[in-house]
Amino acid sequence: MTGVSTDIGTSFVRPAGRVGDILHAKAVLTGMGKQLAYTRVDFTNPRGELVAYGFHTKYVGKSNSNAENVKFSEDGETVIEGVDKDPDVD
Repeated sequence: MTGVSTDIGTSFVRPAGRVGDILHAKAVLTGMGKQLAYTRVDFTNPRGELVAYGFHTKYVGKSNSNAENVKFSEDGETVIEGVDKDPDVD
């Protein structure tokens, strides 16, 4: 979905760990209107503690109804509407 970022930010809550530690990221679409989309990403360490989060508000305007948009399953693993395009293939 194309558009313009209207607000974006990151907060670092605590040290994430050591080099080689694995962090987990969970992205959520927190709201979607006719003009704006709101997202948040939480980063947690292996103990499940929040180490950082980010947020993004994006003006989507008419791109919200673009015929080439795709819809994913709740877990984000499967395309349930539209066609997933490989970004490495023209």
